[in-house]
Amino acid sequence: MMINGAGREFIIKDTHRGLYYENGKLKRLLEAGRYKIPPRKRWLKELPTVECRLVDVRERELTIKGQEILTADKVAIRVSILVQFRVTDPQAAIHTVENFEDRLYSDVQLAARRSLASMPLEEILTNRNRLSEDILSDVKESANGYGVAIRRADVKDLIFPGNLQEIMNRVLAAERHSEAQLVEARTRAEVEQIEAQSRAETTRRDAEAQAEARRLRQQADADALRSNAEAETRAYEERAKAAEVLEGHPALLRLAELETLRDLANNANARLYLNGGIKLDE
Repeated sequence: MMINGAGREFIIKDTHRGLYYENGKLKRLLEAGRYKIPPRKRWLKELPTVECRLVDVRERELTIKGQEILTADKVAIRVSILVQFRVTDPQAAIHTVENFEDRLYSDVQLAARRSLASMPLEEILTNRNRLSEDILSDVKESANGYGVAIRRADVKDLIFPGNLQEIMNRVLAAERHSEAQLVEARTRAEVEQIEAQSRAETTRRDAEAQAEARRLRQQADADALRSNAEAETRAYEERAKAAEVLEGHPALLRLAELETLRDLANNANARLYLNGGIKLDE
């Protein structure tokens, strides 16, 4: 927007900056505030012609729509790109190029063509971010040269030929089916792994239980043998003591013999041999 007219007052808001011209020559950059264009004459003295051009410095969007571009594998696609930018140098934006918005449009369009021409269709489908990054890196430096800073350049839409769209839908359906099968296979493998681990753990616990049972049995057998040995030892000791007592008391030995004979006499099957082999029935 150009402001002129002698004696005219105007206000520049924070959203804009002003380029102040005298006789067509830029004198200074006006910040936000109230200003007045001086009169053409003062005290019969001719004053320079003053003009002020307002430049919007807010962040704006520019959409590049429906650009038909060939990919690296010669597939024609239509792409729409959304660019967010703002003017950072009003003087460069107005003086360096004729129309900075038209120039930005052309730069983004050409950058998109260069990027898409280097990418096969499959990569475009699986990595749309690369296309956006390529456009941004390609245009960012050149746009700075005419006072424009680009914040982002994103691929908004990708439109494919009808037959290709049908093929893509089939491919996507196949990919989803393949992913579902992969998830199912992974789940099945995880379940089998868990079951195998459970079986191994059960086997390990059974083996430990069997080993503990064997140890307890062996310990019980050893304890029984030790108890038997101790009992036999005590029996031998008692017999030895009895023998010592009987040896010192012959009458007790005779009494023991008589008690043994009495016990044999009560047994119908007992046989006694006395006096050199004479057989006596009891």
